[in-house]
Amino acid sequence: KIYFGQFSKKVQALSFVRLKICIFVLPKNKVHSFVNMDFEMNILTETLLDWYADNKRDLPWRDTADPYRIWISEIILQQTRVVQGYEYFLRFIRRFPDVETLAAASEDEVLKYWQGLGYYSRARNLHAAAKSMNGKFPASYQEVRALKGVGDYTAAAICSIAYNMPYAVVDGNVYRVLSRYWGVDTPIDSTEGKRLFAVLADEMLDKSRPAIYNQAIMDFGAVQCTPQAPDCMFCPLADSCTALSKGLVMQLPVKRHKTKTSNRYFNYIYVRMGARTFIHKRTADDIWKNLFELPLIEADKALSEEEFLSSASFRLLLAEGERPEVRSVLRNVKHVLSHRVIYANFYEVVLPENSRSFSDYQCIRVEDLEQYPVSRLVHAFLEKYI
Repeated sequence: KIYFGQFSKKVQALSFVRLKICIFVLPKNKVHSFVNMDFEMNILTETLLDWYADNKRDLPWRDTADPYRIWISEIILQQTRVVQGYEYFLRFIRRFPDVETLAAASEDEVLKYWQGLGYYSRARNLHAAAKSMNGKFPASYQEVRALKGVGDYTAAAICSIAYNMPYAVVDGNVYRVLSRYWGVDTPIDSTEGKRLFAVLADEMLDKSRPAIYNQAIMDFGAVQCTPQAPDCMFCPLADSCTALSKGLVMQLPVKRHKTKTSNRYFNYIYVRMGARTFIHKRTADDIWKNLFELPLIEADKALSEEEFLSSASFRLLLAEGERPEVRSVLRNVKHVLSHRVIYANFYEVVLPENSRSFSDYQCIRVEDLEQYPVSRLVHAFLEKYI
């Protein structure tokens, strides 16, 4: 694939100060040639900056150079839409306004404030990173990149926006804008594609204004050049967009691998023992690590109520001779995660106050349930039925 040919029609659309050709030898003996534009100004950059000036979203982590707040916002917005992450950011920052406050908190409290966002390893990594800072957010790219849970994109975002360092961000929005504008169909999830887009993003970066430029291209991808319904009719780059001219907008960017999902079957038990109930903490290296939940029996298939009640796993939870009242509360709840689909049933078990059943679980007051961080699945059940 030779990308050089794509630039012939764009010569009038770009004001080059100088032009040079870079050849990259990539796997499978393929030679990818594209124009490496080292310039002061071009229409792509200026158009994005002009568009951003008129369409910049009013977000609470904008107009700040505080690396801590930028870091929190970037971690929240990983795998989370802005509309969902907005209120979480405000609530999180109110409780943990700086590195010291976050570092001093317990992990359970941090997870509680993260509850509902999913991908809880992000919260655990945030907490661990805060504790490693000794009260001061790092000021170099290398130190920021070394923080737990921080990758190339997040480090570039923090350092460019907080410190105006010339590091280009490459997230899903940037992949989409660049692949469509230049018509690049190299898979973005391949080693070749990641390297290609990293170089292209760096060349496009306005190194005199990296903070504004990075936010501009990310917002442009999030608002204008969207995945499913891009506003091409009113796009300021329409006249020079390769994908639009070739009818390839919905085919780009290309992703080689599809996410494989697996099904899991959960049976939750809400226990009532007078004014008390039972929970336990998930400590295994699995989903929702370090979150709390109701007693759980996981099966390798969906269980009918009769199969569940007669299962050895359920009978082992009950003290010898006890025959509690059991009822099915909710069945076949589908809960979708990134790599798993959980099908959940919820049961209620009523025990006498002197019961010896569920002795391996933590016994707490029902009214204290809301103090413990739980998954969105369990939270939805508790909120509606308890």
